[in-house]
Amino acid sequence: MASFIAIVFVFLSMWAPLSGRVSSYDRPPPRETLYFPSNFVDSTTPQQVHVSKVGIDKMRISWITHKRTSSKVEYGTRSKVYDSFVEGSASSYKYVAYKSGQIHEAVIGPLAPNTVYYYRCSGHASREFHLKTTPAQLPIKFVVAGDLGQTGWTKTTLEHISKSNYDMLLLPGDLSYADCWQPRWDSFGRMVEPLASQRPWMVTTGNHEVEKLPLVHNTPFTAYNARWRMPYKESGSPSNLFYSFNVASSVHVIMLGSYTSFATGSSQYNWLEQDLKRIDRKRTPWVFVLLHAPWYNSNKAHQGEKESVNMRFAMEKLLYEAKVDVVFTGHVHAYERFTRVYEGKANKCGPIHITIGDGGNREGLASTFLEKQTISMFREASFGHGELSVVNTTHAQWIWNRNQDDQPVSTDSLWLTSLAYDTNCIPHQSYTE
Repeated sequence: MASFIAIVFVFLSMWAPLSGRVSSYDRPPPRETLYFPSNFVDSTTPQQVHVSKVGIDKMRISWITHKRTSSKVEYGTRSKVYDSFVEGSASSYKYVAYKSGQIHEAVIGPLAPNTVYYYRCSGHASREFHLKTTPAQLPIKFVVAGDLGQTGWTKTTLEHISKSNYDMLLLPGDLSYADCWQPRWDSFGRMVEPLASQRPWMVTTGNHEVEKLPLVHNTPFTAYNARWRMPYKESGSPSNLFYSFNVASSVHVIMLGSYTSFATGSSQYNWLEQDLKRIDRKRTPWVFVLLHAPWYNSNKAHQGEKESVNMRFAMEKLLYEAKVDVVFTGHVHAYERFTRVYEGKANKCGPIHITIGDGGNREGLASTFLEKQTISMFREASFGHGELSVVNTTHAQWIWNRNQDDQPVSTDSLWLTSLAYDTNCIPHQSYTE
């Protein structure tokens, strides 16, 4: 069996460059790729724990055990005193010769806002976790990081994030860089657990989540959908690949899928159109969108890809008419911030576009930029992460922190005004009803 798996891995390694990764530009040497093994002898010990927001006042707890065991989560506001419990469910998946452990999930709540809860999974007394719920009102602080992977740079980025006192992490695709080698998904889950078990991580897909292999494994997003279930049903979406949620009463976040159908008339397009129409900008003045493949890009990497060009052609008008404030993307392994833009030109009523695909991936940085465009306000090929602090209903601050010699350095910053309060950019009538 070991030799068979090794042969499969060689095949997957040969196929991966053909399934979305681009290597037509030079990148500086990345740091070493890391692997985080399981250190638990007990096969029912919960590991790879992460949480995500569900609705107004609930959280989904997800974890993995090697063998079948209880899917119960016990929780309370005092350490080792659990006043409530929920029985969840478990599933598993197969991918070529790999079979996952038991993937558990349970939704706990209702929970009080801005409150620390202690919890344990599967009744396992040896591991107690704690999480902090999001605030019910502004202010709220997001961390935004894309294209994480599992390298020395990833480790540095996560260390910086852990010190930022954030409320929620947003990730615009490319999580584990498993690239079909499923044990990397387990390693990634163990790597992010210290952070992802304490704050909600809201994620969407990138090209490295597709993992579709002709004749070998024809179902895309198998591992992602099994391991990272997001609140798509609560937002009326038919797919875990695109969804939305409200947080802190005044913020609406939309997660889109660059690698599932997005053409006019597709299920994603129709869902997005209806989701935008449901937003009441008087109650929810801030709207942020995350997707993977950037619609605007002055880097040599990933130029002209259909996921960028065609998706922008199909959906840009919807976002413009809804007066979306910011679009966050990844894919390009560098940082770049554009001015407010629409149809390729500066437009004071369009969204700001920010590429932040610099979390620490193993492919290195996209270091070559094309001639600078007038709509590109700041760009740099460095690893790092961003912080978005929504201070009140009218103003928010964006800060990009570069990983400089293992220290976070605030390199780009901007104060934003919500388009809902810009009298020159009143949202389209259909988005205020």
